[in-house]
Amino acid sequence: MTAPLALVTGGQQGIGLGIAKALAEAGFHIALASRSDPASPAVVSALSELGPTARYFRHDLSDIEANSLLLDQIEAEMGPISTLVQNAGVAAKVRGDLLEITPENFDFVTGINLRGAFFLAQQVAKRMLAAQAETYRSITFVTSVSAQMASIERADYCISKAGAAMAAQTLALRLAPHGIGVFELRPGIIATEMTSGVKDKYTARIEGGLVPAARWGEPSDIGSVVVPLATGQLAFATGAVIPVDGGLSIGRL
Repeated sequence: MTAPLALVTGGQQGIGLGIAKALAEAGFHIALASRSDPASPAVVSALSELGPTARYFRHDLSDIEANSLLLDQIEAEMGPISTLVQNAGVAAKVRGDLLEITPENFDFVTGINLRGAFFLAQQVAKRMLAAQAETYRSITFVTSVSAQMASIERADYCISKAGAAMAAQTLALRLAPHGIGVFELRPGIIATEMTSGVKDKYTARIEGGLVPAARWGEPSDIGSVVVPLATGQLAFATGAVIPVDGGLSIGRL
């Protein structure tokens, strides 16, 4: 039996790279997909870290018409996908009053975080159903604590993640009879390129008690949770929503 193949969107850096590294260490071959230039330092470094069983495919998640081409290329070069980790996402273009969000900025965020995420997962699910497989298959949506915890200064981001959360739930129902697991991970405050601009702000809040675990999360924290999902150790827990946030989202008095 050949090694299982994981497609990790946005896997060239941050949380995605943490996930890709954990899956590679668990024996998966890795396909990375993002909008980044293949010659960019992040992509080159990621492929170097992941080793010879990883490949990179340039893909814009908002271009849903290109999904079939992406998946055709991956299957031709690496074989059928066993695990999709839908991790790629973008932050709100502008933080501020939600009453001032423009349609253009709203469409940009939801076009990737929700629309793009859903339609790629849909295409992968169809191919999983059509294929004969000896390995466990799964789809994991990496959303955010913002799928539940509202931030009025970035409402478009929260809306996109809440929508992706429901995409995971409905897809879990559809695929459960076929033994394909679907899960949702909700990271909290994770040290990545995306959060570097607010590092000082959140470090102070974490030190003030915002996160019960009293530290920033790391991409490896997310990766360690993905592995048992992808290997079928939680197969009967399909549809599970798993916070990976050091207790941030626990309701407190």
